[in-house]
Amino acid sequence: MRPIAELLKKHGGTIWSLHPQETVYDALKSLSDKDVGALMVMEEGRLVGVFSERDYTRKIALAGKASRDTRVAEIMTARVLTVTPKTSTDDCMALMSQKKIRHLPVVEGDKVLGMISIRDLMDDIIQDREQTITQLQNYIAS
Repeated sequence: MRPIAELLKKHGGTIWSLHPQETVYDALKSLSDKDVGALMVMEEGRLVGVFSERDYTRKIALAGKASRDTRVAEIMTARVLTVTPKTSTDDCMALMSQKKIRHLPVVEGDKVLGMISIRDLMDDIIQDREQTITQLQNYIAS
């Protein structure tokens, strides 16, 4: 159980975001270019929402809207759950599971520090388990 700030270090301080007035088409292109499932939506340095593949699927594709004519602001998730850098990885995993979300922006006060995904948490859990196995194997062998 480590603070989420340690996972953010792996991102190297990179904050990928969209502007709410970008088109959904451009947002999808950004998701593809960055190989991510969601991006924060920011305006004047403030977090105003999250845009995800799920938003596109449910609010554009299934609604029969056009991604080139729709702005991110119209379909983004505006009520965003966030965590602080001190939030534990276990608490983040529990929150994601409980709320059925895959991405959590990390903020400290009004400052956005980054975003973690369920994939980040799963990779961390796997790495932690591998280290534990190696330590146990070394202990048994000695």
